[in-house]
Amino acid sequence: MAQDRVEAVERALTVLEAFDAERPAMSLADLAQATGFYKSTLLRLLGSLARFDYVRRGADGLWQLGDSPRRLARRQNPGRLLAIRIQPLLDEMAEHLGETASLLEQTGTLVECRLVALPATSLRHDLHPGMSWPLGMAGSPCLVFAGGIMAAKPLIDTPVQPRQWLALSGPEGRLDPTAASRALADAHRRLGDGSWQLGDEVIS
Repeated sequence: MAQDRVEAVERALTVLEAFDAERPAMSLADLAQATGFYKSTLLRLLGSLARFDYVRRGADGLWQLGDSPRRLARRQNPGRLLAIRIQPLLDEMAEHLGETASLLEQTGTLVECRLVALPATSLRHDLHPGMSWPLGMAGSPCLVFAGGIMAAKPLIDTPVQPRQWLALSGPEGRLDPTAASRALADAHRRLGDGSWQLGDEVIS
């Protein structure tokens, strides 16, 4: 609502949003073009942001993000952020496909289920967070279980992250590998910010 807006705060956030991976450092003229603000307005905003280390000016005169955005990001619980981001996609896959959707993560030589969504049917793969099993041949995360099938696609974020996969599992003969592959690819696409990538599909 209009009465809830603080114009100066929104302008400052607009300045921060102008920085991205392709433009990590910008001149005042670059920022003026990116934000549409006058240079005099930008100088006031940048001065306030710099005092709290949200931005800083380099020796070359270019502005870049300071340490405060990263410091705030480190305060977030990674597991909570993961759940907020991926759980709705798992819920939707489970509902639409009628199969178990999960997020798997490698921990040493084991694969652990981190998040899961179960379909509303009694005949299903009853997977639960915290369940783990040995990593398969050639590094496959797929659990081999009687009468069932699992399809998985790896998520690649940054090199320091543990290996993770989106997975679908259910009764053999009912879970269509082609539909599973399509659903996993669509779920990745909807993660939306481009920092996640899919690797090659694994089915067992």
